[in-house]
Amino acid sequence: MVEKLKRYIRFIEETERLKSVVRSARTSTGRRESTAEHSWRLALLALVLRDEYPALDAGRVLDMCLVHDLGEAYDGDLPAVERPDPALKASTERRALIRLASLLPEQAARRIAALWEEYETGLTPEARFVKALDKAETILQHNQGANPADFDYAFNLGYGAAWFADDPLLRTLRRLLDAETARHIER
Repeated sequence: MVEKLKRYIRFIEETERLKSVVRSARTSTGRRESTAEHSWRLALLALVLRDEYPALDAGRVLDMCLVHDLGEAYDGDLPAVERPDPALKASTERRALIRLASLLPEQAARRIAALWEEYETGLTPEARFVKALDKAETILQHNQGANPADFDYAFNLGYGAAWFADDPLLRTLRRLLDAETARHIER
């Protein structure tokens, strides 16, 4: 058991890197947010919406929120506004995820990798929900952040819109986010 615990600790130590991976989004004080901060607020958003989605596996949703950006640990965040090649982004992040997961005992490594793949493919209801909330949290941060004068708020209007389309509550959430984005564009 001691060896297993050492592997868990090593994994957690390695994921500390995500506290230093900065994203393009700014906090309300103007500081660039970290990937860890984004993942935390995404998980919190999923938690507060849990009662609206009783059919979803809440544990898997929260787990997915926590692991969805582990692939940014080594090569950082590729901002969506820069429109990175999706295949290259996925393969880079998959390699990082495998590297991180290899630090864990086998069963935990398989679980983390499976959750990440589930999110990445977006085929389950839980993954589609987390994908939508991931985009929502990013847009929320863009709208809430103290951004530079040349910030491209219009990017928000199309960002991840397809993930909201199949669910009435998510469509309403998206309309609210888009209305706030429009207010920023009008300024």
